[in-house]
Amino acid sequence: MKYTTALVAAAAWLAATAGTAQAAAYDTNLIFNGDAELGTAGWQTYANTPLFSAVDYGPNWVMPSQPGPADRGNNLFVGGSGVPYAGGWQTVDLSTNAAAINAGQVSFQVSGYLGGWTNQGDNPMLWVTFQNAANQMIGEAALGPVTPADRNNTTGLFLQQASGWVPTGTTSVTFNLTMQRLVSGDNDGYADNLVFTISAVPEPETYALMLAGLAAVGVAARRGRRASR
Repeated sequence: MKYTTALVAAAAWLAATAGTAQAAAYDTNLIFNGDAELGTAGWQTYANTPLFSAVDYGPNWVMPSQPGPADRGNNLFVGGSGVPYAGGWQTVDLSTNAAAINAGQVSFQVSGYLGGWTNQGDNPMLWVTFQNAANQMIGEAALGPVTPADRNNTTGLFLQQASGWVPTGTTSVTFNLTMQRLVSGDNDGYADNLVFTISAVPEPETYALMLAGLAAVGVAARRGRRASR
């Protein structure tokens, strides 16, 4: 309940303060520095909440040999030492994609590696919110939290994925990465390789033209085979 309340409060604060980070592009990761290789660059802090940390893979957090992305690089995001709750956010402008979004022709895919330490309940969450032109939240998607049971009490990061349609009326999307400490002194919520993409879906007329084109190619190929006999 406390975790959910904090996220709702974060959403209200984001609605009042969300800005434009960058213009959107199709089939490209819209989360800047989602792999922590640039430290915490690109991530903004919530009011009265510390930003999570970017650290090297190693014995204090997650070893390079423990579960995680194959292309994990050098760094990952962690809640941090002595931090009960940490979080950060960034916003992307989707207004240039409004026509396709409002026609129901834009899908989204979100993925990331989330995890924690052995049997401890500290956990991360990636919360994606879709806002309209008035900065009101009109849709959401979430990855996590990842519990010790989900991880089989193993230290490491595990792939989480979700997908759907960008809600009509969306003009921006905000990524909220949070870590919550439940036991011990360190906040062992972990995250790495966070990815969010949008894809344009062809209109039905385009599908029809594509199928007609494939059919024409098939007919031509069959005629060619007959002519060669």
